Amino acid sequence: MNEQPSNTTDTAGTAALLFEAGALRNLPRTGWPYDGIPLSATETVAEHSHRTTVIGVALAAMEGADPARTALLCALHDLHETRIGDQTPVTRRYVTTADPRKATADQLAGAHPAVAGAVAGAVEEFEDARTLEARCARDADKLDCLYRALEYQAAGYPTGGKVERCRAALVTDSARRVADAAVTMDPRQWQRTLLNTPASH
Repeated sequence: MNEQPSNTTDTAGTAALLFEAGALRNLPRTGWPYDGIPLSATETVAEHSHRTTVIGVALAAMEGADPARTALLCALHDLHETRIGDQTPVTRRYVTTADPRKATADQLAGAHPAVAGAVAGAVEEFEDARTLEARCARDADKLDCLYRALEYQAAGYPTGGKVERCRAALVTDSARRVADAAVTMDPRQWQRTLLNTPASH
């Protein structure tokens, strides 16, 4: 007979959290339709979180921060949106939503204590924005929005000044420099560069 582990409840709570995280695949980023972008072309929160994490690693490396810690903050920064949705600057003018830390605490209520500590600590650090890693992560969040706006523009969609607003919100020098480079490029430039470069053997 197989013995049940003593932390069955913690394990089930952790498993439930991971199912909940998967719901971000189906949660659209709600700000883009305000700019006239069809819902069918709108990214999901999970898609946004993925590139935010990659950007965070790059910014942390450039700024001398810890890339791994920054990646963790980026990966988890919108986990709470399964509970409160993706709020836009417009909705936040009229609707008071729960603090991300409160929503995260509820999400973690049944999780393994070590999991709860790791996730809650990362969310707290991101929200407080006191560490260099948190500032890089928050800039990565804005920089991904800027990049997506440039991609939508290249596809013929208007983006209502999002590039300028996201650029103005950046706080690290590296993020500002990357943004300045991005606005001068075609988002598909990386493909053409690759195709015009002889393959190495």
